[in-house]
Amino acid sequence: MARENKDWLTAFCDNCKHTEAPRLMHAFAGVGAIAGALRRKVWIDMKAFRWSPNFFIVFVAPPGIVSKSTTADLSMDLLRQVPGIKFGPDVVTWPALVTAFASSCESFQYGEEWVPMSPLTLVASELGNLINPQDKDMVNLYINLWDGRKQLEKITKNSGTDIVEAPWINMLGCTTPHWIADNMPAATVGGGFTSRCIFVYADKKENRRAYPDEFTPPDFEERKASLVRDLEHISVNLVGNYNISAEARVWGREWYDRVWDTRPAHLEDDRLDGYLARKQTHMHKLAMVIAASCKDELEITREDLMLADIMLTESEGALEKVFSRIGKSETSLQTDRLVAYIQRRKSVPYQEAYRMIHSHFPDFKEFESILSGVIRAGYVKLEQKGVDFWLTFVK
Repeated sequence: MARENKDWLTAFCDNCKHTEAPRLMHAFAGVGAIAGALRRKVWIDMKAFRWSPNFFIVFVAPPGIVSKSTTADLSMDLLRQVPGIKFGPDVVTWPALVTAFASSCESFQYGEEWVPMSPLTLVASELGNLINPQDKDMVNLYINLWDGRKQLEKITKNSGTDIVEAPWINMLGCTTPHWIADNMPAATVGGGFTSRCIFVYADKKENRRAYPDEFTPPDFEERKASLVRDLEHISVNLVGNYNISAEARVWGREWYDRVWDTRPAHLEDDRLDGYLARKQTHMHKLAMVIAASCKDELEITREDLMLADIMLTESEGALEKVFSRIGKSETSLQTDRLVAYIQRRKSVPYQEAYRMIHSHFPDFKEFESILSGVIRAGYVKLEQKGVDFWLTFVK
């Protein structure tokens, strides 16, 4: 079986041009599919530990903006057609997860040995169906699974001890900034679970597609079939340890020193310390997928690492927006809403701005207080136009 697409990720993104989601979101949807095909059959051996290409990818956007679920389904529907790929429950509970892992157990041949693994891909249009951030046992389980736990053991009253060999989990979920603010305490930002997630954020459409069928490639179905065949090829043929080329190691060492000597400006928030500490792991996991997208040789090149870094850095640029609502008071949230409203309109009459937010600040003095704050902060300026006063967003 030969590959039909020179670069699977590029071909997949090109076949999604009829949608409104940003290309980066499509790219990470594709990453989730390739990772699901690779499972635990490939790795990077660091002697003290192994990196395997599993991900916790979370699409974040306000409701109805970029069709998060549709974007996830575009890739996961392809992966579901690959023989042997196992998906976990749509709603995760301890018993359901243990049962799914038990039924996913299989072995693959590596050299003269048969190696056990229990791989699952989880996908949900609502992240809350996959994880409850308030459930510490569930959160700790996900952390251990992402880290590559060799064995999963669960003691139950009815069935005794359930043991799952070589569990491997890959997750693609969708949510909104509101859900994150309502369900993730401030202390979890950048912590164990969230530092292991790649958040891909969008708050506007990259393309406007009132009628997607007008932008769908004429050979859309043929391309989908080709992408499925290549995922099957990846699933069957790629097995073993990925070698990091000498040139890639030179670049990787320089990158590592640069990150720790000069912290990236977009990761200055000390709440993101945990993510920064794991960025090297994210990058190498992603580099495996990028390499698998293009070739059968189990080698990571300098270019693979560089592209992985670019994709991660682009996603990190919106981390502030992902967590922007966490820990904020209602007054602070409504202040942000007011500024965003003025920004969208460029300039609005003073009275209109007050009407927009009046239900939250019926006391006019409260409104004047927050307005004074955003003016002093330089986000908005007050201008007189004729007999009326206007609020104008400051770029």
